[in-house]
Amino acid sequence: MMPQHALPETAMIGVLGGGQLGRMIIESASALGYRCHVFAPMGDAPATDIASMVTRADYDDTTALTAFAKSVSAVVCEFENVPVTAMDILAEHIPVCPGGKALGIAQHRLKEKTMAQSLGIATPRFSAINNPASLADAIATFGHGILKTCRMGYDGKGQMRLSVDTMPDDAFTQMGSDDLILEELIDFSAEASFLVARDQHGQMTTWPASINQHRNGILHISEAPATADILSPALEKEGMDAVMAIAEHLDLTGVLAVEMFITSSGTLLFNEIAPRPHNSFHWTIEGADTSQFAQLVRIAAGLPLGSTHAHARWRMTNILGEDMPELDAAFGRSGVHIHRYGKAEARHGRKMAHLNERLD
Repeated sequence: MMPQHALPETAMIGVLGGGQLGRMIIESASALGYRCHVFAPMGDAPATDIASMVTRADYDDTTALTAFAKSVSAVVCEFENVPVTAMDILAEHIPVCPGGKALGIAQHRLKEKTMAQSLGIATPRFSAINNPASLADAIATFGHGILKTCRMGYDGKGQMRLSVDTMPDDAFTQMGSDDLILEELIDFSAEASFLVARDQHGQMTTWPASINQHRNGILHISEAPATADILSPALEKEGMDAVMAIAEHLDLTGVLAVEMFITSSGTLLFNEIAPRPHNSFHWTIEGADTSQFAQLVRIAAGLPLGSTHAHARWRMTNILGEDMPELDAAFGRSGVHIHRYGKAEARHGRKMAHLNERLD
């Protein structure tokens, strides 16, 4: 039975952000009978190509945000660096996903790590860096580490690997910010990611964990469900408990991913969160009863959470600008599900598409 509070078919759902995640959200919304209005700044925004309505404005344009809110029945976010103030403005008018608190924590690496520790979730050692002296002290403590900007930076950007021989003054100057974090360099055997969906009533469901491989700081391959030889049942439960605890703490409405290191000694360490659909769970489009995108639409529309049961095992492969020959070859292979993002220019390091393949 359809819940009384559910949005009726053809209702308009707002999407903050115009990238490929927004595009896949719109595809899922359309399958469920909803239309979408995209709000995105100027620039290449492939989600706008398939939206019912589009607003091109900056996230600090209060007038545009208010008009956008009046045109939709709920809002989802495909980009975690939308200003919290924009989310707060929208929340005055309509239900929003994921909410301002989740965005605020996800936008700052030091806040992320501190939050995880407060919830009893193990993290690498870390230190706030505000000047060369604090960096020198942290290097002396950690030896090898990764210096990152606390804000922005993704897919390997905004970070620098340091050693005991690094000159603190030079490294600090190169980063161009006084809001940094130095994280201890971790000896890990693999990276796992965990994904939870939480609706307006606090009901939650999770998908099987993904195991990830990176190239040059960018996700290359995710395989799921994780096998016990890489992620033991005990560690998988620990990761699932962690992602659900974070969602509860943030009063999340929507979906949230947590990336964690599997250390060489067999423990889990928190890396970062993303309160939106996550690259490592694109396999759910074909591989699960309900994809991460469809689940987010269900939550925004007030529909019941869908089953997250996985069909066999799957591999998701990212296609970057330099991988276009691999994409071309995929069209001639059987059993490959191709998802192109509609981006105008294939630049080096830019995500252009992904492939989903069943492994068994």
